[in-house]
Parts: sequence; structure tokens; C-alpha cells
Amino acid sequence: MPVTVTLLSLCQALLVTGNVLLIAVSPLIGAALAPSGSWSTAPVATQWLGLMCATIPASLIMARLGRKRGFILGNVVGLAGALVAMQALMSQHFGLFLLATWLIGIGIGFGQLYRFAAVEAAPAQLRDRAIGLVMGGGVLAAFAGPWLARVSRELGEVPFLGSFAGLAALYAVALVVLMLTRLPPASRTHGEGVALPLAKILRQPGFIVAVSAAMVGYGVMNLAMTATPLAMAGAGHHFNHVSMTIQWHVVAMFLPSFFTGHLAARYGARQVIVAGCLLLVASALVAQLGIGLAGFNVALILLGLGWNFTFLPATGLLTESYRPVDKARAQAANEFLVFGTAATTALLAGPLVSSLGWATLNLLLIPVALVPLAVLVWQQRARVGTKSR
Repeated sequence: MPVTVTLLSLCQALLVTGNVLLIAVSPLIGAALAPSGSWSTAPVATQWLGLMCATIPASLIMARLGRKRGFILGNVVGLAGALVAMQALMSQHFGLFLLATWLIGIGIGFGQLYRFAAVEAAPAQLRDRAIGLVMGGGVLAAFAGPWLARVSRELGEVPFLGSFAGLAALYAVALVVLMLTRLPPASRTHGEGVALPLAKILRQPGFIVAVSAAMVGYGVMNLAMTATPLAMAGAGHHFNHVSMTIQWHVVAMFLPSFFTGHLAARYGARQVIVAGCLLLVASALVAQLGIGLAGFNVALILLGLGWNFTFLPATGLLTESYRPVDKARAQAANEFLVFGTAATTALLAGPLVSSLGWATLNLLLIPVALVPLAVLVWQQRARVGTKSR
């Protein structure tokens, strides 16, 4: 495996460490600064909105300037967002904090393309393993993120100010790592020629399965995960319990990455996606058993596994659905649809968990989790019908 993939994995670990930190503190900051409880998850939503806004520009910028420059640009924007967040906390300004999380989201949007850069840096036969190794960097983040959230929460007189100082440090370290990383130029990774119309790219069967699985995996996971700190706080659980639950959720999200690629290569990406959908359903069913600490932990672990088994195979499947010349547009469309869904679910998490409760919210996620299965069945029947004619 090229050393470039290892360095990208480290960058991914730093990125996800910051994401885990934000998961733990942003809803609580929102609840403290927002004018009403319904706006408590607005900082999470603006973070995802920033990510969504970055998806199309990030892919197009990297197609022109190359991956390395694009990643550096994203980290600089994220660093600026962390500094703005510190100012917002010192002035107790909710609107400024929303701007900060939006900027941070833009930086995260650029970082989401680390997995595609790994595919380009690795030999073809190691593609799935490269994706897994980069995404596996999140395992380190699963322990570093909650630890950073706990130790930085009360640093200084302003609550959570230390959290964003730590976030700024993570982005600064990532910048140094990127400076040392050698990535191929855009001319070698994106190809030349006449690109297909976007509508034709979107109709490719592999693209449809990949996008639907990634949208559902990320949407269901993000809605339940964003609601978790609020639901646990409402149930009387201590902040340390919340951070530990998120920690084990993130472990479940990223630890399987080291073998998900092997499973997809052996059994097929579609079969692994089916398993992921069933794990998402299992998570929602466990949430019906109560609001005890064990119930939250088991539900969030299953939720993380379900995300891994839908999102990672979907990434591999996506890379098989386009030509090099169509890469930027196909990846931009995928990222926009997936993270647009994530932004929407983050915005809905606060109002839904407040009005419906934890159990009912999860119950409504069950039919959503089964959508990729419906897409696979529909495509299978279409293939059978075509052969019979």
C-alpha cells in the first residue's frame, strides 16, 4: 500500500476527530445559545449545509487544481471556521456560531474526498483496501474525539471554548501532513475527452444503487446520531455518558472499514449494502426498548455498523459507475445528494426528537432504511424482464 494512502488515513483521522468533537458539543452549544429549543440542532444543520455547499465546488476545484491544493484549501477554511466559533462563544452570539459551523462544514466537505484520493493513489487491485484504510482512520478519532470533548469542555472561563481551540489545532496538524503528502496531478486522475451528460451519468444502475445506499446510510445514521445527545440529556444521562456513547458509535462506524472492502470483494458490494440496511433496522428496533444507557449504546453501535456497511460499499460501487472524464461531475453529484440529505436530517433532528421522542423517531426510520433494498429488487426485476424479452 503506498505511503500516500497512510497519510490520507491520518488526515481522515484528524478530520473525523474534529467531527466527533462537534457531534458531542454542537447540539449542547446550540441549546444554550439558541432562542428556542427547536433551534438547538441548527449548528449541526449549518455544518452539514456548509458541507453540502462544498460538494460540487470541491470536486470541480480538484479536477482543475489537483487533490492536494483542494485539500489544503478545505483545511484553511475549516481552520477559519474554528477561530470564528471561538469568537462566537466569547461573545455568546448564536448567529456568528452558525456562520462558524457553516465554514467548518465547508472544510469537512473537501475532506470527504480523501477516500476518492486514496483510490487514485493505490493500485487497482488494492482499491477497496485503500478505501477501507482511509476510512479506518476514524477508529483513532473514535477515542480521540470524545476524549478531546471531555478534557476541553471546561478549559478556560467560557464553556466549550477549549473544544474549538482543539479543533483548530487538528486542522493545523492536517495542513502539515498534507504538505508532506504527494498526490498525482489532476491531469493523471481525471482524464480527458468528452464527458457524458449529467442526466445519463445519474441513470447508470451502479450509480443509482451507490447513491441510494449512501443517502440512506448517512441520512438514517445522521438523524439518529444528531438526536442522541438531546435524547440522552432529556433522559437524565451525564455528559460523560453521552460522549462515551458517541465514542462507541464512532468505533462501530469505522472499525469494520479494515475488512468491509474484503467482504465487498468476496460477496459483492450489493450484498454488503443489504446487510447494512438490516443493521440500521436493528438499531431502530433496539431503540424501542427504552432510554437506559445500555439501550442507547447498543442502538448507536448497530447504527454505526449499518452506516459502514452501506456507505463504504457504496463508495466502491460508485467508482465503477463512471469513466475518468466523468469523475468530477459524478463525484460532485454523489456528494451533493448524500450530504444534502445529511444536512436535512441534522436540521430535522432537534424538532423531531423533541416532538416525537426517541423511540418513535427511530420507528419512522425503519421504512427509510429499507429503500436501498427496494432499489436492488427493482433493478433485479428489470434485468429479468429485459432477459425474458
